[in-house]
Amino acid sequence: MKNAINWFEISVNDYERAKKFYSEILGVEIVDYHMPEKNMKYGMFPHDEKNGGVGGGLMEMEGCNPSMDGATVYLNGGDDLNNVLSKVEKAGGAVLMPKMEIGENGFIAQFTDTEGNRVALHSFN
Repeated sequence: MKNAINWFEISVNDYERAKKFYSEILGVEIVDYHMPEKNMKYGMFPHDEKNGGVGGGLMEMEGCNPSMDGATVYLNGGDDLNNVLSKVEKAGGAVLMPKMEIGENGFIAQFTDTEGNRVALHSFN
């Protein structure tokens, strides 16, 4: 097993709002892969599919509810996760835990998104 995580999905109530939020804070394009036959709005984060890179998506669908409880998804915070954190509030989220050093494993931080999910960031700088 190359990675413990293979894929993640973040539940959202308003797909377009969530897509805008994550695109703004991460500076990435989220590609739409809606499934109308399942009444699902879906968008994928960029990932290195050819080399087994971990990927994930945003999912708006009945029964999938945003939450502050449960598992925590750690997104790549880039070279310095302060760059991402500085965009969270302007994009409609809130910083829950500012950048914190975790020794040789780098840095982490947590925020809430526009949908009410608790999400985290990780970086080595």
